[in-house]
Amino acid sequence: MKFRKLLFLLLVMSLWGGTMMFADSAAQKVRVIVNGSELDDAGMFMDGKSFITVRQIANTLQALVVWDEGSKKVTVYKPNVHMFLFQQDNTIFGNVVKGNRITFKVFAQIDNLLTSGTAVKVSIFDPSGTEKVIQSENKSIDKDNFWYRTEDLAYSFDAAGKYTIRFFMKMTGDDEWKLLSEKTITAKSS
Repeated sequence: MKFRKLLFLLLVMSLWGGTMMFADSAAQKVRVIVNGSELDDAGMFMDGKSFITVRQIANTLQALVVWDEGSKKVTVYKPNVHMFLFQQDNTIFGNVVKGNRITFKVFAQIDNLLTSGTAVKVSIFDPSGTEKVIQSENKSIDKDNFWYRTEDLAYSFDAAGKYTIRFFMKMTGDDEWKLLSEKTITAKSS
């Protein structure tokens, strides 16, 4: 009786192990690198094709994803967002000297927006990743293009490194901020 149980267990383990090896050879994980940065979740390679999620691609491209449950359809929207940084005297800037305090505003031009939104936000992230919201506003967005300008912000670039200005939007029916564009400011030691 014990011999039969042992034989049965051995048979089940052999079948399970063979199935797992087949599954592993049928679908292999692959590394996905976009613009020099590796995506967190690996893609899959199966039957000579690579697969990654739509959400991964949309986040990497700073695009919006809309899921329609009724039609089981995914739509990806990639609006054009151009940001310009103006100092108080209306000169454009992109790099600063570490330790400087600069008063500036962000001007964003958005076009090819083929979905609607309910709010916008512009933030600056310091080299350690800490966010400071420059301006956030509930705003009904129902046209394919608009301009957005923040109020003046006095900001100290205390550390050397990369500071990132990011433009976010909330889509209609969604409470999550979606990143649409970013611009980098480099603070250098003098």
